[in-house]
Amino acid sequence: MKIDLLTDASAFEKLHAEWNDLLNRSVSNTLFLTWEWQSTWWEHLGAGELRIITVREEDGTLIGIVPLFEETWKDGTPALSLIGCVDVSDYLDVIAGRGHAERVYAALLDTITQADFPHWGGGLHLCTLPESSPTNARLKALAEARGLAVEWTLHDVSPVIDLPATWDAYLEMLDKKQRHEVRRKLRRVEAADHRWYTVDATMPIDQAIADFIDLHKKSRPDKHVFMDRRMEQFFVDITRRLQPRGWLQLNFLEIAGVRAASLLNFVYQNDVLVYNSGYDPEKYGSYSPGIVLFAFSIQDAITARRRRYDFLRGNEEYKYRFGAHDTNVYELHIRRRGDS
Repeated sequence: MKIDLLTDASAFEKLHAEWNDLLNRSVSNTLFLTWEWQSTWWEHLGAGELRIITVREEDGTLIGIVPLFEETWKDGTPALSLIGCVDVSDYLDVIAGRGHAERVYAALLDTITQADFPHWGGGLHLCTLPESSPTNARLKALAEARGLAVEWTLHDVSPVIDLPATWDAYLEMLDKKQRHEVRRKLRRVEAADHRWYTVDATMPIDQAIADFIDLHKKSRPDKHVFMDRRMEQFFVDITRRLQPRGWLQLNFLEIAGVRAASLLNFVYQNDVLVYNSGYDPEKYGSYSPGIVLFAFSIQDAITARRRRYDFLRGNEEYKYRFGAHDTNVYELHIRRRGDS
C-alpha cells in the first residue's frame, strides 16, 4: 500500500482522471465529494493549506482519498478539516473504495500521527458525515483503539421524502390540512399566466444563475448577506461545472412572463438534492411561489421515478409540511490526548 500527501492546488489536476471513478465505487458517494464540487469549493472558499492524503495499492490503483485542509481556529491552533466543511457542503466524508474502508481509515491515522506530519493540535474535524457512512463507527473505533480522543456528535438533520410511485400517492402521505394547502396553492397559480420549467442545456446558464442569485437575495435579509461576492462566484462556477454532467436542476416559476421564483437542485445517484431557493416576496408573495415551485418539483421527481427528494441539512418547518422525515448527519472530532 502506498500513501502520499499532496499539499498544493495542482493535486486536483493530478487526481482529476481518477477522482470520480473512485467516488463511484466508494462507500459514501455524494455529489459534495465529486471532483467538480471539491475543486470549485477550494478555488473560491478554501483557506489554509491543502493536506490531501491518497492511498493506493502497490499496483497504483487508487483506493482512498482523504480530502483535508489545515485551517487555523480562533484560538490560533491548527486543525484538519474536510475540504468543503461546512457551510455550503451538506454531506462530506473520507472517500474509500468499497472493501477498502478499514485500510483507508488506518492509512489516514498512520499519516497524521507521524512525527513529521504538520501539527494539528486542534484535532481532525470530519463534519457532515451521512448516517449511512461506515466512517461514523469504524474510523471512530480505530481512533479509540490507538488511544486518540474521539468525540462523535449529531451535527444536524437532513429531512428527506422517500418518493412513492404517483403524485396521488404522495399527496396521501401528507396530513389533510397540508394536502388541502398544496392543492389550493397550485390551483391559484394555475389560474394565472404562469410557466414552470427547468433550465436545460440549450438555455444560457449564466443569465439563469444571475436571475437565481437575484431572487435568492430578495427572499430574506439573511440570504442577501449570505450571497456576498465570493459566494456569488462560487455559485456561478459550480453551476457551470455541474450542468454538463447532468447534475444541475435549476427550476424557475414565471408569472406573466417574469421569473418569480427559483429552485436550485442537484440530481445525483437518482436523488433530487434541494440545495437553495429564492423568490420575490414583494411582487409575487400572494402566489406562494416558493411553495408552488417545490410542489411542481416534487411532482416532476415522481414522474422521473427519482428515489428520494432530499431537502439537505436543516430542520426548517416547511420541509416537514411536505412530508419529509429526518435522517441524521454526524461529525467526528479526533485529537491526540493532551492537545487542547
